[in-house]
Amino acid sequence: MALTLELGEFVAGVAARGAPATAHAVAKTGFIDSIATMIAGRGEDAVRTAFGALAPLPDGPARLWFGATRTGAAEAALLNGMAAHALDFDDVSLRGHPSAVLVPAIVALAQQRDASGRAMLDAYVAGFEAWGELVDRESGIHHMKGWHPTGVFGAVGAAAACACLMGLDARQASHALGLAASQSAGLMSNFGSMAKPFHAGRAAQAGVLSARLAAAGFTASPDALEHPQGFLAAISPAGDVDRESPADTLGRQWRIEARGLNLKKYPTCYYTHRAIDALLALLARAPLDAAEVASVDVTMSREHATVLRNHRPADALAAKFSIEFAVASALVAGKVGMAQLDDDFVRSAPVQALFGRVHVSFASAYDPDTPGAAFADQVVVRMRDGAVHASEPVHHALGHARRPLPPAMLREKFLDCLQAGGAGEGGEALFDQLLSLERQSANGLQVLSGLAGPGTHHHTSTEHPCGS
Repeated sequence: MALTLELGEFVAGVAARGAPATAHAVAKTGFIDSIATMIAGRGEDAVRTAFGALAPLPDGPARLWFGATRTGAAEAALLNGMAAHALDFDDVSLRGHPSAVLVPAIVALAQQRDASGRAMLDAYVAGFEAWGELVDRESGIHHMKGWHPTGVFGAVGAAAACACLMGLDARQASHALGLAASQSAGLMSNFGSMAKPFHAGRAAQAGVLSARLAAAGFTASPDALEHPQGFLAAISPAGDVDRESPADTLGRQWRIEARGLNLKKYPTCYYTHRAIDALLALLARAPLDAAEVASVDVTMSREHATVLRNHRPADALAAKFSIEFAVASALVAGKVGMAQLDDDFVRSAPVQALFGRVHVSFASAYDPDTPGAAFADQVVVRMRDGAVHASEPVHHALGHARRPLPPAMLREKFLDCLQAGGAGEGGEALFDQLLSLERQSANGLQVLSGLAGPGTHHHTSTEHPCGS
């Protein structure tokens, strides 16, 4: 059977039979983390600008940011997806940011249909597995060709999730996947701009639209994913992609259980996190004067360094994709948090002075379990007086699925993000509901006060609680 149809059958099967409780447990973490970053990111420039550009929004059943504003499911998926990814504080897996796409799409459609929490969790798992099946067929690194996997694979993953939520049959679900594949997009050249969160929002919206179109009888090619001129071949960096093997592990071996989600402790590109952990641990042992630092050498993979393309960032958006900024922030402020993701801090003299002193060395040992990643990242700081301070190598950043955030820290991140986003009452109640999502309904989830409008911009010079 062709891959597109196999995936359609899998999605329909999850809708009919459900996913394991162990898979639901991971999915719940994705809902918690994505909703937190969605609310924290609602006031970012990209979200506010899109909200204004789309005004007036149509009336509908889906809530923006779990607040009072309601609109259509497709519009909510777009704006909530942008908000979830705007801070780059959302979780990471499958070479991208699955929850920032899947959760906004699922929540928007679930509110339209008043779906159960269990159906929402099944939809997340179906989307995650479809995304993983496709990304695992590629041996190359999509980033190196210029593709942003979150936008590219996210559209198809979101379509799988929405098709599952709507209970589409196998053929309808396969049409939804094919329609989403034609809407897949996202360029690396747009990292550090408003377009990057648009990738996530647009992928979420594409998932909603594709499933709704397929349910109405709109069709796509039955081999849209595996055709020689189809999705997998078109986005392959070097044409070395498996378009023919059967997807015979789907529903038997669950990727979501094996890989889990990597949660972010810092609101910067995930490829900076191991180096930040290494440097902050070093500074905890031996506090250093940033002004006396002669040079900093960061060892990481060539692939990760390529993504961190902004070597002298001049604003907070660009700084998210700069290893130079990550190092400078840790040295100057002793942290890399939302308070530091501020234009004035990025442009400050002590931070700018360090950019030219940060150098990247490429690792020779790679992690066999994580394509494109070094086995470990490390930082070496040389002082003007000749002293050399070397960090311990860091294999997994704190928050990685194999080094998870403690439950108390997950709750703290959630509540801090809600406070940063201007949410009023209801944060604790919403967190507890999400912990038991399988017993909730989409329209029974807590509505947060204080979120009637698009929010306010958060890049101020005052201390920002989210991510600090």
